[in-house]
Amino acid sequence: MQFFVGVEELHEIESIKRESNMSKLVEESHQSDPVKRARLRWRARRGLLENDLILTRFLDANEEILTDEEVDAFSRLMELSDNVLMDLIMAKKEPQDEVDLPHVHALLTRLRVA
Repeated sequence: MQFFVGVEELHEIESIKRESNMSKLVEESHQSDPVKRARLRWRARRGLLENDLILTRFLDANEEILTDEEVDAFSRLMELSDNVLMDLIMAKKEPQDEVDLPHVHALLTRLRVA
């Protein structure tokens, strides 16, 4: 037995899929997932005390209001070594290569003020 689907049914199925994917994106955001928030805070713990203090204080003040884009920028910065990260925070250097993105620059500006 074959099952035929009309064009209207296909559009309805696609619409349902898009809505389902959108709800998954909302559910998976940083703010709605306590595990992701804890992981971000854990990654902010650094070997260099100065970085540790700056990042921990920043998260204490801003963690609940960070957007997913800011969380992405923060995560990218956490991939860097402590010395490179400190140079960026202290504005001795500017981001290069994979961290040379507008949202990373914006987050660094906020970190430098904090």
